[in-house]
Amino acid sequence: MLADDFDPPPEAPEPPADDACCDSGCEPCIWDTYNAQLMAYRAQLAAWQQREAVRLAAKDKY
Repeated sequence: MLADDFDPPPEAPEPPADDACCDSGCEPCIWDTYNAQLMAYRAQLAAWQQREAVRLAAKDKY
């Protein structure tokens, strides 16, 4: 990836509304889906933060 490549941070998933869960034991529950999306987002964010740190360090060298 070039230092000038556009690399925006990932967007966090929107949490479901408090009343979105029907409490009937759905598999997967809307909260299970959200938590899976949140875990993926956190992994993507950590990877982006590492890329951003490298990009900024390279930028500071020049």
